[in-house]
Amino acid sequence: MNIFDFAMTMEKDGESYYRELAKKCNDIGLRKIFNMLADDEVKHYQTLEKMKNMEKAEIKETQILKDVKNIFVKMKEESAAIKTDMSQLDLYKNAQEIEKKSEDFYLEKAEELENEKHKQILLEIADEEKKHYYLLQNIIEFVSRPQQWIENAEFYHLEEY
Repeated sequence: MNIFDFAMTMEKDGESYYRELAKKCNDIGLRKIFNMLADDEVKHYQTLEKMKNMEKAEIKETQILKDVKNIFVKMKEESAAIKTDMSQLDLYKNAQEIEKKSEDFYLEKAEELENEKHKQILLEIADEEKKHYYLLQNIIEFVSRPQQWIENAEFYHLEEY
């Protein structure tokens, strides 16, 4: 299996995982975030497929952190109490681990490629996976300690990236 096939499978699995998380999530805001993550994975898949087929490929930078900040602000305004059991929290942590492994995979494979354009695209996808990891960290903190997260962080850490 070449790196594009492997990466496409990885992205398809990621999309499925996020869609499943969205289905299991009771909170509308979190459900929307997980669907946005799934949509990003679809975008990655499509880019990789073009690369594999030697078509012109590029990737637009994800806007997920900006969009998610608005969702968190709305959740705060609505004073939404997030009810997440520990098994769901474990699923979020698992998703975070997957994002880290994906980032590492793309960084490693970018070094192996000779095609500079493809190398740059893999580095950009790695950067997006890093953003997903960061977002999941915020979700984990938000559902674990909502009052402390809202009062202390004031959402500024979503823009630091």
